[in-house]
Amino acid sequence: MSRSSAARWSLAALVVVVALIVAIWPRGDDPTGPTSFADYRDSFGAAPTDDATDTELAPLRTEAALAACPVPTSGAPAPAGPLAGLRTTCLADGAQVDLGAAVAGTPTLLNLWAYWCDPCAEELPYLQQYAERAGGAVTVVTVHEDPRQGNALTRLADYGVRLPGMQDPSAAVAAAVGAPAVLPVSVLLAADGSVAAVLPQPFRSVDEIADAVRTHLGVSA
Repeated sequence: MSRSSAARWSLAALVVVVALIVAIWPRGDDPTGPTSFADYRDSFGAAPTDDATDTELAPLRTEAALAACPVPTSGAPAPAGPLAGLRTTCLADGAQVDLGAAVAGTPTLLNLWAYWCDPCAEELPYLQQYAERAGGAVTVVTVHEDPRQGNALTRLADYGVRLPGMQDPSAAVAAAVGAPAVLPVSVLLAADGSVAAVLPQPFRSVDEIADAVRTHLGVSA
């Protein structure tokens, strides 16, 4: 095969791969949100910003009524692992949170999602039910990976999900733990802050979540 023919075949193969990625990427029902892998990637620019002010977000926060974000507990070990020192915004009140310090000392499930992601919408209520079942044995926190904070609050209110939530428009959490560029992703953290598992899959039931936590963190709930 000539060099020019090989180049044409390589280009054709690349086009097919890109088309397949776009075809299978989760889509939401909001026309303003990302609808493809390229849109998802491009939505995380060098300095993504929210599209609403604190004043505009205030009534949405009231309606969502999210649980307070976790805070460092007295006597907890110093934060370690890839999230130590990583700062995110609490969806409930807009406060800055050192995520590594906030979850130190407790097994944690971080759920990475976006308001436009259909599998995320199916999974989030199960995470709410699991958190209620687990009580204080496991901390469950949602991490919204899109600049549109208002849309996240609206979606969570619609789903009846009151879990503590973080706003992470630059996907810093995903980058820190090495998560793939898909959604949803659940990140299981041991009490010492180390990453026990990164699961790029939607959960279909509360029992599936419980099984994953038991397998990777050794916590039964």
